[in-house]
Amino acid sequence: MLAARAHSVRAMAENIPSPCISVCKMTADGTVCQGCLRSIDEIRDWSARTDQEKKTVWARIEARLQTQPGACP
Repeated sequence: MLAARAHSVRAMAENIPSPCISVCKMTADGTVCQGCLRSIDEIRDWSARTDQEKKTVWARIEARLQTQPGACP
């Protein structure tokens, strides 16, 4: 689910959607949310980011999907 959404965001130019899937629990090491794979800073700053910055966060999420065991795909 998250991977498919991340892929679809690549084609968007504006109104980039939040990655939140309402599974708000941090990984055991506290680095990212298990649901959306965003860091605390990325979650906190989301609404203030530009569309391009949001796309950058989505790109980070795609990279994290490759390395985060137990993440919601």
